[in-house]
Amino acid sequence: MSIINYANKEIQFKIVYYGGALCGKTTNLSYIHSQVGPENKGDLVSLATAADRTLFFDFLPLNAIAIKGFKTKFQLYTVPGQVIYNTTRQLVLRSVDGIVFVADSQWEKMEESIESFKNLDENLAKQNLNLDDIPYVLQYNKRDMPNVAPVNYLEYALNNHKVRVQSFEAVASTGQNVFSTLNAISRLLLYKFTKESDLTNKRSKTTVLMSTVR
Repeated sequence: MSIINYANKEIQFKIVYYGGALCGKTTNLSYIHSQVGPENKGDLVSLATAADRTLFFDFLPLNAIAIKGFKTKFQLYTVPGQVIYNTTRQLVLRSVDGIVFVADSQWEKMEESIESFKNLDENLAKQNLNLDDIPYVLQYNKRDMPNVAPVNYLEYALNNHKVRVQSFEAVASTGQNVFSTLNAISRLLLYKFTKESDLTNKRSKTTVLMSTVR
């Protein structure tokens, strides 16, 4: 869940990039980090295992939206792609606010992408979370490769939950639609936070009013 830092007047949102091995999660974060000015970002931290790694950093968007006087800050994480590091995946998902699921568009990676999406569902369920209740978007990466599945097939295989979500064709290595993906999940998070915050305020006012009446 989002963290409100009253001392720094910041609202922090955690976004996790999820997907199979070598699908482009790391490339997404590396590209975003390279494009954000040094004054608006933290260090790109890599937690390496023997054959995989988890990346994370936080940043303040250049055009950060202020919510009731608070700046919005985003923390971006990747999960390790290999199944043997599933415990690390679960740890990274803790307190997640939004998810970008990155799928390798190549036909030979379809089975792995579908299994990884199922694994996301399973790991969220272990934390009593439901993907349908969490803002997320899909990114179909590596669209520049010669042997890619049609977008219609990717939509059929992955965008099949109760509510269809936004999806983006991307080439993370060149930056194509990397920020479009990030902007989409950011907007979803801000909308959800604002909506829930307004609802909480309304409930508080109602409680105060009822107490006064009594």
